[in-house]
Amino acid sequence: MLDDMPALREAAQGYRAAASAAGLTWPAAGAPSGVRPPPDLVHRLFDVDHVAEQVTWLQSQGWHARRLLPNGGELLPWPTDGETLDTLSLSVGVPFPWRHQLPLFHFDIIVYTFVLAGDHEGEIWRYEIAPDAWDAVRAATSLAALFSTWTKGIEAGVIGYNDFNGWLSVSDGTRSGLDLLHERAPSLDPLAFPVSVALHPLLRARQAECGVNVSCVDRGFECMEELLGEIEAVRTSLGV
Repeated sequence: MLDDMPALREAAQGYRAAASAAGLTWPAAGAPSGVRPPPDLVHRLFDVDHVAEQVTWLQSQGWHARRLLPNGGELLPWPTDGETLDTLSLSVGVPFPWRHQLPLFHFDIIVYTFVLAGDHEGEIWRYEIAPDAWDAVRAATSLAALFSTWTKGIEAGVIGYNDFNGWLSVSDGTRSGLDLLHERAPSLDPLAFPVSVALHPLLRARQAECGVNVSCVDRGFECMEELLGEIEAVRTSLGV
């Protein structure tokens, strides 16, 4: 869903405050640049006639300077070429047109996207770059929900500052990943956190719950090949 802008600003500020309190050095805010519309290429790539204010606002916040998200994640800039469509080849079985999503956050082997149109507009979906995983699943119902869950993760001690790399990590210093989340923060949705779920029984249940085409997942390689063909055709038609 699309957040009300005041709710999104509050959730983002809450995450920033919690991350800073945990030890992350947040870059100093520069002069406000104002919210600018996305490049025209964004509309062409993702086949949409509008991009939600929630995304354009986030892109204007100056978060690209450092790895400010859990596990060293980063906010991706607006795409400048067609390669970003290749990332969407992981969208096997999603319950919306695969082009209607913008890669927004990158965490090592995991990508989070923002759904740009339709009944799922505003949702955050996640894809793990792993062989034969077919693990498309919703990470959060909205950006504000995602930031709020990360804030609660910091407060619960499942996200902490890593002195070695200067990032926030989903770790308490000795444990990490799903086991830590289950033990320390069982009320929080583990899929909101950038940890591997590819081999976890939770994944398939949640895929079915959020509308993923399980039949397509079962035919993962075949469906991905079809998707790759569609992506190639789109890139050719757009000249990107």
